[in-house]
Amino acid sequence: MALSDIRQPSDLAKLSYEQLAELSGEIRDFIVDSVAKNSGHLGSNLGAVELTLALHRVFESPRDAILWDTGHQSYVHKIVTGRRGGFANLRQAGGISGYPSREESVHDFIENSHASTVLSYAYGLAVARDQNPNPDHRHIVAVIGDGSLTGGMAYEALNNLGHSKRRVIIVLNDNGRSYALTISNVTSPKNLNTAPSALDETGEIPRPQDKITKMLSRALTDIRLNPVYVRRQRKLEKFLYDLPVVGPQAGRSIEAFKAGIREYLQPTAFFEALGVRYIGPIDGHDQEALEYALKSASQRVEEGPLVIHVITQKGRGYPPAEDDDEKNLHDAPVFDPVTGPPKSVPTGYTQAFADSIIKIAEQDSRIIAITAAMPGPTGLLPFQARFPERFIDVGIAEQHAVTAAAGMAMGGLRPVVALYSTFLNRAWDQLVYDVALHRLPVVFCLDRAGITGDDGPSHNGIFDMALLSKVPGMRLLAPSSAQDLAQMLEDAIALADTGPVAIRYPKGLARSVGEREVGSGLQARKLRNSSVPNVCVLAIGKMVAAAESAVDALASRGIEITLYDVRSCVPADELMIADAARHCVVLTIEDGIRDGGVGMMLADLVTNAPGSVHPRVEVLGLPTKFIPQAKPAAILKQLGLDAESLATTLAELATVKPK
Repeated sequence: MALSDIRQPSDLAKLSYEQLAELSGEIRDFIVDSVAKNSGHLGSNLGAVELTLALHRVFESPRDAILWDTGHQSYVHKIVTGRRGGFANLRQAGGISGYPSREESVHDFIENSHASTVLSYAYGLAVARDQNPNPDHRHIVAVIGDGSLTGGMAYEALNNLGHSKRRVIIVLNDNGRSYALTISNVTSPKNLNTAPSALDETGEIPRPQDKITKMLSRALTDIRLNPVYVRRQRKLEKFLYDLPVVGPQAGRSIEAFKAGIREYLQPTAFFEALGVRYIGPIDGHDQEALEYALKSASQRVEEGPLVIHVITQKGRGYPPAEDDDEKNLHDAPVFDPVTGPPKSVPTGYTQAFADSIIKIAEQDSRIIAITAAMPGPTGLLPFQARFPERFIDVGIAEQHAVTAAAGMAMGGLRPVVALYSTFLNRAWDQLVYDVALHRLPVVFCLDRAGITGDDGPSHNGIFDMALLSKVPGMRLLAPSSAQDLAQMLEDAIALADTGPVAIRYPKGLARSVGEREVGSGLQARKLRNSSVPNVCVLAIGKMVAAAESAVDALASRGIEITLYDVRSCVPADELMIADAARHCVVLTIEDGIRDGGVGMMLADLVTNAPGSVHPRVEVLGLPTKFIPQAKPAAILKQLGLDAESLATTLAELATVKPK
């Protein structure tokens, strides 16, 4: 059976296990080639091939709802649900999304690209199903990675599922990693007697009793997968409880014995303390074993929620991914599939942050770096190597990261929290009430701010400025160059003495300037000065480069325009505001949402400044909507925020006559 013959999940039913193994190899080759041409998530999808095939052979999508957490592992699902042809334009404008998409297929139930949410979706769908006399779904199956299981929301949902006994099948896809190594004790190799070669990697020699333990654990898993055994067990327990006089004591003794066995052989049976039955671990690349486990779970789901713990290998079948110690090629740029992508290294603003935080930490022992499962992408791997005892990765737990930083700040440290802009949204309550309300010295460094593009609307960091500018006591900085970011981080440590500071910067290449072109503190920088107070541009962060190009192009045509690099969005530089207020027209430019953004705040300040001539103020920014995937430059051009569009806008504004 060739991959080209798989057009829908039902096409998998007639395949033998030998044919499935061949198909798995074809799928892996196809994914590698597709990502090599377009970029995308690689390692997690390579590890989920057999699991996805098993899910679609055992369950009937979309009659059964198969839900994917984060979507990093959903490429195989897309392939077998009829979207193979779309991979030619993976993550491109108008092409197939890198995540599940309700617009693409009835097989995609949730457009989920932020982690730890799928169990809550599953619980909600189960509630709706159980209250409907004609339910839409027989089974609800939630696939969650071990990285996502480090997020607190997942535990909240587990608790709800266990308490309510909702009929949900949870597949824990455990590859030992989130983006980097998973920060969790739940699925730690030390707690998994059957994890493939987990003990061998430590360098320890397995003891004879360990081998016996593994055998017993496998045997217990096999027994618990057997529905006949389960039915007989229930009958035995009922018989014991019904015995006169000694019944309750006998029943409790059996339960205590079973609990003791589980605790010794399967520490991850902590799920059962939450009321969620646990099965596993299962070899996630053994097609037959996977299907047997899933079928058994479907027969037992009437008892309530179950977790099937599946051990997979991230990057399986592609040597460059298997050998990538940092992230197993979790994501990859365009690359040569024969040699694999080059080693991932920080670039642009991320590299500037990586270099700067080490220099500052060498001078200030209070500096602690915190991230949420993304030490590599945020540029903190060099810091971790240099200061391992001052580096903290909390896993996919942004809320915990922020409040933990508050506690560290209370204790006299200077925590620097490095996150993607879009993921700070998840810790909004903690930022406002745990950090800002207490006026604590926490510095937030927000990478991937503004339009990021390829990952679609869930990853564009477009809300941070509008939100952070409303937090009492927050200082918000936006560098326009790598050198300015370095200066801002140094300044932020001092500014934090009186409360939190946030620095937001974009993905990609950074503008480079000389040492005399770097600002300081909360001051703006005047980059161009017009001899007449006609048009004044207040540009923020990444927009400074485009504005500078536009202003220079107009200068060659004899049109003079004043240009400021705002730098400090909150509080705004009073001298910049006073100067802008003397111009006929003021244009603000930002790569955050326009409504309620920094530009509108600056417009109010300019209009109400002492001595203001009440200029016409135009505010440019992003629309308040979810922006589809495309290259960042293409999106900005479409929205009129590229240099050429800005030059046209400024030329028109330069014709405005003073009031």
